[in-house]
Amino acid sequence: MGCVSAVPVSQPRTATPATDAPSSRRSLAVALLLGAVGAAVVLIASGQVWAEGSAAVGGGAVPLDADGRDVTGVPAALAVVGLAALVAVFAVRGAGRLLVSVLLTLSGAGATAAAFLGASDSTALDEKAARTTGDTAATIDALSHTAWPYVTAAASVLILLAGLLALRYGRQWPAMSGRYERDAGAASGDSGERGAVRARAARRAPVVDPDRPEDVWKALDRGEDPTRDA
Repeated sequence: MGCVSAVPVSQPRTATPATDAPSSRRSLAVALLLGAVGAAVVLIASGQVWAEGSAAVGGGAVPLDADGRDVTGVPAALAVVGLAALVAVFAVRGAGRLLVSVLLTLSGAGATAAAFLGASDSTALDEKAARTTGDTAATIDALSHTAWPYVTAAASVLILLAGLLALRYGRQWPAMSGRYERDAGAASGDSGERGAVRARAARRAPVVDPDRPEDVWKALDRGEDPTRDA
């Protein structure tokens, strides 16, 4: 009769808190880096020249340019909102953290879309041409765009990625308020316990009459100062 050997069956591994903690810290660090760098670059790039051209004035041409805020103020505004949402992620928990993470994600997506749309926009320069020439029907000539709108869009994608990380891993991230609440609670608990011990000791300690030698001797035997309440 043949022998049947038992083949060990490998069990699926389950994630443990020890393995989740490094992943949580990495995602937190990456989200902070992406969000902060993305918002900073968007704010800087929005102040650069996005479009250039010229307007015909009196037989000549006047060079004109428009920066990102002239073209659209949406990316810069959403970068500020995204940066505030990134900070707020650590101040809230539960459903509040989920809502803030959604806001961070939408800020990155909205800034990206606005930057791409502004990359080919000529409205801001047309308005400048109309003001410069005094002709409301004037338009910009020799229109060209720089690479700054695309830099803004790429930086906005970083904010979007930070929001996606917050949506995926935000539940595992610590909250700033939690540590301080625990510390404050522990401190108040310790002070409360010490106060209760002192109160109990005060209730147990008998009143010492300094004019009665036997009370003084009893207090000394207990290790008390008989002149404490004198």
